[in-house]
Amino acid sequence: MSTDFDGMIECRPWVRNRADDDENLQWHASIELWHLNLGNAHDALACLFGVRNHFGFRPLAEDRGLPADVSDGARKSFGECGGPEYTFGTTWIGWSELTAADWDGTDDSGTLTRRAVAGPGTHWAPVWDVMRTLAGLHGAEHVRLVVWFR
Repeated sequence: MSTDFDGMIECRPWVRNRADDDENLQWHASIELWHLNLGNAHDALACLFGVRNHFGFRPLAEDRGLPADVSDGARKSFGECGGPEYTFGTTWIGWSELTAADWDGTDDSGTLTRRAVAGPGTHWAPVWDVMRTLAGLHGAEHVRLVVWFR
């Protein structure tokens, strides 16, 4: 059984150049995940988000829900998928968390690593490339990934 998911990469553009009270400090939708042609390999979803985690990974970001300050674009996309009534496992993770993660961490069997199932060279590489580019422009703490599952 496959697991469908949707999501959005968000950023707070040019926040490093703005005053703390600037109204433009809000999160903005950058790109929907479907544009990046992701596969739905269960091992990657397990290690990243704890979804279908029969592998026994310690997920990086499990069931955090939508961020309170989610972008209008992500909120709209989430609603178009049916919102909380028709989705599960909604969560988010920031670029700074992703770069600090143990990518050599393994599943319960000790044979699969995060790097092997969701790192460079996997279907997730385009997501990491976009997030890395945005972080270089706007700062790692101002880029995040928001996902939900159906």
